[in-house]
Amino acid sequence: MSDRARLAALAAAATGVQVGAATVASRFALGEIDPASFAMLRYAIGFLCLVPALIAAPRANFARRDLAPIAVLGIVQFGVLIWLLNYGLRFIPSGRAALIFSAFPLLTMLLAAALGQEKLTGVKSLGVLATILGVGLALGEKAAGATTDGWTGEIAVFASALCGATCAVLYHPYLRKYPTLPVSALAMLASVVFLAGPALGEGFFSHAPGLSIGGWFAVAFVGVSSGLGYFLWLWALANTTPTRATVFLSLSPVAAMLLGAIFLDETVTALALIGLGFVALGLWLAHRPQSASTSLTG
Repeated sequence: MSDRARLAALAAAATGVQVGAATVASRFALGEIDPASFAMLRYAIGFLCLVPALIAAPRANFARRDLAPIAVLGIVQFGVLIWLLNYGLRFIPSGRAALIFSAFPLLTMLLAAALGQEKLTGVKSLGVLATILGVGLALGEKAAGATTDGWTGEIAVFASALCGATCAVLYHPYLRKYPTLPVSALAMLASVVFLAGPALGEGFFSHAPGLSIGGWFAVAFVGVSSGLGYFLWLWALANTTPTRATVFLSLSPVAAMLLGAIFLDETVTALALIGLGFVALGLWLAHRPQSASTSLTG
C-alpha cells in the first residue's frame, strides 16, 4: 500500500470515529433543537471552520457547468442526509442509528458496481449478506415484533445512508478534477442555504434557540468536527475508491455505542454486539481485494 493510500485510510478511519461521536452528540442536542435548525447550525459552523484554510489555499477555477452538480451533491450530502439522520435520532438510540448507518459502505459498493466504477466479487457478495444479517441482529426486537413508534427512525436513518452512498459515488469525478477543500466548502455552503428554508419553518429565525450550555457545547462539537471530518472524508474519497473510502465508517457504530453508553446511559445488548460483529465482518469481506476470476461483474 502506498503512503498516499495509507493516509487516505487514516483519514477515512478518523471520519468513521467522528461520525459515531457526532451521532451521540447530535442525539443529546436534538432534545433541545429541531432537526433542520440543528443541521443548518452544524454546517454553518463547519463551513466557517474551513474559511481560514480556504482563504489561504490557491483559488479553485470551477467550470460553470460543475457548480450546480457540486452544490446539489452538497445539499443532499450535508442537508438532506443530516436532516434525515437527525429526524431518525428522535426515535431510536444513537447506537442503533449508527449500526443502520453503517450500511453506507455497503450501499456505496453496490452503487459503484452498478455504475461500473468497481467490481462486485463473490467475496463482496458474502460481505453484503453478512452486513444485512448484522443490521437485522442489531435491530433485535424491532425486527421481531410490533413497535409503538413503527419504523420511522430506522427508515429515516437508512434513507440518510442511501443519500450518502449516492453522493460518495457521484462526488468522485469532481474530487478528481478539483482540490478537496474548495469542493467541501462549496458543498457545505450550498447545504446551509438549502437548510435555511426548513429552519425558517421551524421558527429558527424568529427567536434564539433555547439551548442549554450543554446543548450549545454539543452543537459546537458536532459543527467543528463535521467541518474537519467531512474534509478528511472527501480527501480520502479523492485518493481512493468510493468503497475503500467509506468502508471505515464501520467504526462509527463502535464509537457511538461506547459513547452512548458512557454519556447517554444507553444500553448495549449482547445481540447488538453480535450484530456489530457481523457488520464488521461483512464490510471486511466486501473490502478485500479479489482476483479478476472471482468477479461477478466486470
